[in-house]
Amino acid sequence: MVSANIKPLSEFKIGEFVQIEKIQLEGTMKRRLLDLGFIPGATIKVLQRSPLGDPVAYQVSNTTIALRKEESSLIFGILIGDDFR
Repeated sequence: MVSANIKPLSEFKIGEFVQIEKIQLEGTMKRRLLDLGFIPGATIKVLQRSPLGDPVAYQVSNTTIALRKEESSLIFGILIGDDFR
């Protein structure tokens, strides 16, 4: 069953917590992201966006990782919370 709530990481807002559902990248980039903690089931937080909107910083475990939109648009997740509630 596919959830309507799944969307690309690039569409989440600053302060939101996201659970990774799937990664559609291939090759060395996928391996790099898996090694950094972008694995299905992991919780990440959207930290900040650069002044021009790209790249975006994400917190994975205790690490901050910046991803370009071309990468984050191929990582899908669901919203599980935010800093504003």
